[in-house]
Amino acid sequence: MGLKAYVATRAILTVPMLVILTTIVFLIVRVLPGDPVLLHFGKQVNPQAVEQVRHILGMDKPIHLQYLDYMAGLLRGNLGIAFSNYQPVSEQIFSAFPATLELTLYSIIVAVLVGVLLGARASSKYASVGDTSIRAFGIVSYAIPVFFLGLILQYLFAIYPNELGHSLLPATGRISAGDAPQGGEFFGVHLQTGLYTVDALLGGSLSQFLDAARHLVLPSLTLGIALSGVFIRITRSNMVDVLGQDFVTAARGRGLKERTVLYSYGLRNALLPILTVLGLQFAALLGGAILTETTFAWGGLGTYLYRSIEGYDYTAIQGAVIFFGLLVALVSLVIDVLYAYLDPRIKY
Repeated sequence: MGLKAYVATRAILTVPMLVILTTIVFLIVRVLPGDPVLLHFGKQVNPQAVEQVRHILGMDKPIHLQYLDYMAGLLRGNLGIAFSNYQPVSEQIFSAFPATLELTLYSIIVAVLVGVLLGARASSKYASVGDTSIRAFGIVSYAIPVFFLGLILQYLFAIYPNELGHSLLPATGRISAGDAPQGGEFFGVHLQTGLYTVDALLGGSLSQFLDAARHLVLPSLTLGIALSGVFIRITRSNMVDVLGQDFVTAARGRGLKERTVLYSYGLRNALLPILTVLGLQFAALLGGAILTETTFAWGGLGTYLYRSIEGYDYTAIQGAVIFFGLLVALVSLVIDVLYAYLDPRIKY
């Protein structure tokens, strides 16, 4: 089987997985005890209003017809109507997603840089005090709750310095008071991504870029450090194995610098497993974003899901969970294809 056939097969196998995911989410939401409409509005509500809402949301139909409508809507990109304001869930999700994407991208950079560099350092100091210290840091960083780490960083770098009159970093939000970056015009086309750092650069505003970057520091550090332990462990274990192989010994025998041996030979040949872990951790980053966004009042998809849960908005919850699942499936597909392309030993 060639690479093209492998990619096609892998893409086809993703379809039934997504069907199973969406079906499970649909059923779980509907088998939970209690009436979601009554849970949302409370007990003191006009029965006619309840029936009207059920009709608007299609909940007055038999469950099999609800499922067919639900799947047909998904094929059109329709995730339903939110309880809170009767607006399309898909529009609300796409409005909130850029904030989560921006946080996730910067957190991945932090996690990879901290995890890979420390993991490589630990492998070069195998069984030493430095190796043990880095491994301990990896265990602690992975075990500590994300929200607790976020609160610690908020106090150390935002709240406490502000009490002393030295403003270091903002504790919450995506940007200081004022309008969000609006992007810029290119060849008569207005480009706006929703990623504040990118939009600030597109608009040519260095001050807005620096402001957005300052707001990103604490949440991205929180999420990145919390997941760096995984990269420390996988990088260290793979590089210890690679550094013990004959071609590395031969490189050292030729008199190459240890830094060259460590990064050009060791790390380069240990990157494929790290790439796989990177794809798997994308799901963990999205899940951790819920707690991180809540801690830092970030206003992304995690915050949207949290508020939907608080408001018993089952349509919004259902849409957000499905959107998360679609993202994870897409990233897994891309990582599998990249792995097969980069590693010629993979049999299609």
